Amino acid sequence: MEMQQPQVDVEGQSSSPAPAKPGLLRFNSPLAQVCLIGLVCFCLPGMYNALNGLGGGGQVDHTAADNANTALYACFAVFGVLGGAIHNLLGPRTTLFLGSLTYPLYVAAFLNYNHRPGSQVFPVIAGALLGVGAGFLWAAQGAIMTSYPPPNLRGTYISLFWCLFSLGSVLGGLLPLSLNYRRGSKVASVNDGTYIAFMTMMLVGVALTLLFLPPHKIVRDDGSRATGVTYSSAATEAGEVLRLFADWKMLLVLVPAWGSNFFYTYQFNNVNGLLFTLRTKGLNNVVYWGAQMLGSVGLGYLLDFGFASRRKRGLVGVAVFAVLGTAIWGGGFVNQLRYTDGKWPDLIDFKDGRRYAGPFLLYCSYGLLDAMFQSLIYWIIGALTNDSQVLSRYAGFYKGVQSAGAAVSWQVDFHKTPLMAQLIVNWGLITVSYPLLALLVFLAVKDDEDSSVYPRSRTTNTTDRRKLSAPTTFH
Repeated sequence: MEMQQPQVDVEGQSSSPAPAKPGLLRFNSPLAQVCLIGLVCFCLPGMYNALNGLGGGGQVDHTAADNANTALYACFAVFGVLGGAIHNLLGPRTTLFLGSLTYPLYVAAFLNYNHRPGSQVFPVIAGALLGVGAGFLWAAQGAIMTSYPPPNLRGTYISLFWCLFSLGSVLGGLLPLSLNYRRGSKVASVNDGTYIAFMTMMLVGVALTLLFLPPHKIVRDDGSRATGVTYSSAATEAGEVLRLFADWKMLLVLVPAWGSNFFYTYQFNNVNGLLFTLRTKGLNNVVYWGAQMLGSVGLGYLLDFGFASRRKRGLVGVAVFAVLGTAIWGGGFVNQLRYTDGKWPDLIDFKDGRRYAGPFLLYCSYGLLDAMFQSLIYWIIGALTNDSQVLSRYAGFYKGVQSAGAAVSWQVDFHKTPLMAQLIVNWGLITVSYPLLALLVFLAVKDDEDSSVYPRSRTTNTTDRRKLSAPTTFH
């Protein structure tokens, strides 16, 4: 691989940056790179979410998917935390490419399981490998999302990414709906064509990862570079990762991160997977992820343009999320009272009219709230600093803790924990997150926007800088 020498700002050697050549098609702009990571996530985790949203990975029996996802998120928890360090060492292109290869392998495992339902070895191994790959992919995604955009447009860029990502799940939801529509209300696993279609889309995503530029080549419209110093070393990253666990900002993120994917198991397996027919699950997924697009756009607009004060925007964003979260999970509690024993013998089809409307609206509201929750956390993390290396570690820490929670949640479902208990735990985690996020915004988010330009390196000699550590971009 060819080693590229990143550019490093040297104190006293440059004046204000010259504006970049305008244009939506400028490939080295933050907008283009954010759109590209959105398309990658459209094809990879977007399709994974669409498959997982069917409940049981498209299988009637959730056992294989529960065990595969436990292995996935256990590995994701480790490599999510390490992913930021790996991204700082390898750069986004290599990190994303290596991570992307594990997604089609996971779907291939369930395609194989369709023909060998007695063996869970392949799905569990593929799940573990996907956990490693997802740690790589989401750490790189987090670094791009939080460090490339101008600070005053960060919420807008996050919502743009989330729309592209969720659109993948929307279209992914159409695949099982269309390919299994004629099977009517019959309870069945998805057919081979569904898995093959998912794999094809994922392979497109693998190819797209090769188009990313090194961070030091990304230039904003005002001429400032999206990242200042692009150097790191294995020893440096190891020390910085350990320091994350003593960083008070990350400690405040712990509970929100743990809870931000914990509810997926309950929603996918025990709401969508338990109440609806197979074809209706696909339709529900389309609207669930479509609602995510609305949630991210609405909250993104509020976080960028709601008030002059950035801190006030963050606090109002937390308040809006808290009100909606309380209302939606309250509705979920009422719905759960209808099947506390976990049994729903008469499956709901989308042709059932009023009987379908209530559970459908609830499930879509869950999707809306999910996007608002994660967009809010990303916005807050991005507002903590503009150092791309620190942000990649913060994003990796967030995804690692998030995945540890998800690993536990899949085992909670595997051990047949009462559904009402699952709902109460999920609701409790979300509720505890409100004051923690508000406190983090109040203490750590500053109102000034001068940080849109990265601080210049205090090193006066680029040669000295290179002696301290190794370059991170090997593409």
